[in-house]
Amino acid sequence: MPSLTATTLSTASADSTVALPRIGVLGVMQRLYDDMLPGIGERQAAYAQELGAALDGAALVTVTPPVKDREDIERAMRELEGQDLDGLLVVMLTYGPAMNISRALADTRLPVCIANTQPVPEVTDAWDMADLTYNQGIHGAQDTANALVRSGRPFAVVTGDWRSASFGEQIRRWSSAAAAATRWRRLRVAIFGYGMNGMGDTRVDVHTLLGALGPQVDAVAQGALYRAAQEVDGADVERLIADEDRRFEIDPRLGAEEREDHARLQLGLERLLREGGYGAYSTHFDAIAHDGRFTRLPLAAASSLMAAGFGYSAEGDPMTAALMSAAQTMLGTTQFTEMYAMDFARNAFLMSHMGEGNWALARRDRPVRLIKRTLGIGGLDDPPTFLFQYDVGPCTLASLLALQDGRFRLVVSEGEILDTDELPGLEMPYGFFRPATGVEECANGWLRAGGPHHQVLNPGHRAADWRTFCETTGIELVTV
Repeated sequence: MPSLTATTLSTASADSTVALPRIGVLGVMQRLYDDMLPGIGERQAAYAQELGAALDGAALVTVTPPVKDREDIERAMRELEGQDLDGLLVVMLTYGPAMNISRALADTRLPVCIANTQPVPEVTDAWDMADLTYNQGIHGAQDTANALVRSGRPFAVVTGDWRSASFGEQIRRWSSAAAAATRWRRLRVAIFGYGMNGMGDTRVDVHTLLGALGPQVDAVAQGALYRAAQEVDGADVERLIADEDRRFEIDPRLGAEEREDHARLQLGLERLLREGGYGAYSTHFDAIAHDGRFTRLPLAAASSLMAAGFGYSAEGDPMTAALMSAAQTMLGTTQFTEMYAMDFARNAFLMSHMGEGNWALARRDRPVRLIKRTLGIGGLDDPPTFLFQYDVGPCTLASLLALQDGRFRLVVSEGEILDTDELPGLEMPYGFFRPATGVEECANGWLRAGGPHHQVLNPGHRAADWRTFCETTGIELVTV
């Protein structure tokens, strides 16, 4: 969960650096070779340590001594599971029979990746039977992968020369995906009130979501938010407003009451999320408006809480809020958005939402403004709203949906945010997303796949990261 305090939310860093994941390396052999090649255990153990050291920078690595039978493996797994790791990298140091390891891998809570590599990358005419034995790990990788497929256990695979940059990059990508998947299993999502009636693509059976992927969804009463906002200390309100004054361009039409009300909502929300252990949340404008106690919607609060690292989605949507949290762990700073309209002339989608947007991903050459904004939706008073354009450059959209039989699908599209002039009549965060496949093909693919209308957006082309995440979690991937 984000660790910023209430008084520093509006100066949250836009740095999208992701902390290094913690992974364990389980090196597998069998005792058959000990008598045949004396010293093989020590030799392959040294190789495993070299491999672990080569991954420095991709992850924080813990390497176990070689395991050679089921008892060894289960003992090593108990030790690894007690170390708060994000994932498990399985490396065949020689051929290792799958029946020794398959039960432990099926049972572990850790995301699993088979690192299909070997000590020496090239077969030469100097090789003898010893060299073949030292380098025959692919047999065990195939045996183990077969067992995992038959058991229905999701896993990832990385094949390559362990000394190569590409191998290290693939392990980095998997490690980040494993960290996102592991933290997802501890994620709690708060839904304030209820979801939007009639909106079907954001709905999910919360028991299925919890059992299949891990996020827990809790309903939180609107009254809890109202009381939390009323209880915010006045000095904290003043500090937040001062932070905003330093960081943003403030609309002079915004009155003191409007800004104090917004600040109380933001700080009250933050307190409830932290005290409840929530890493993500969603509010729905009707749930807030119909409660009867609120003056305005917490739109600016959502923007600053996203910038502080909380997952967010609108209209009581738990899946996109959870997905945003996973994206923040795996990819860094993340935007909540939706395809608002198609622009066939630009071959792009206008991306926006009702007023919520992560200002940490605003373009740097234009100011972020906190504006007085009239909003008919909800029927409440004017909500202070952050106004900015999305940062320009390569980006990736992703959206999660529930399928039949407890399955889930992720729809992903790569493209770019265009450099465009401002739209003076648009009073909410926005940007133009041009998919690499073009508007027509992307929209057709999105609709055929059942992609929901809420999305998360990340800088860079990140489809490969999402593919690894899906392999790790067992989610079906569709790219459009």
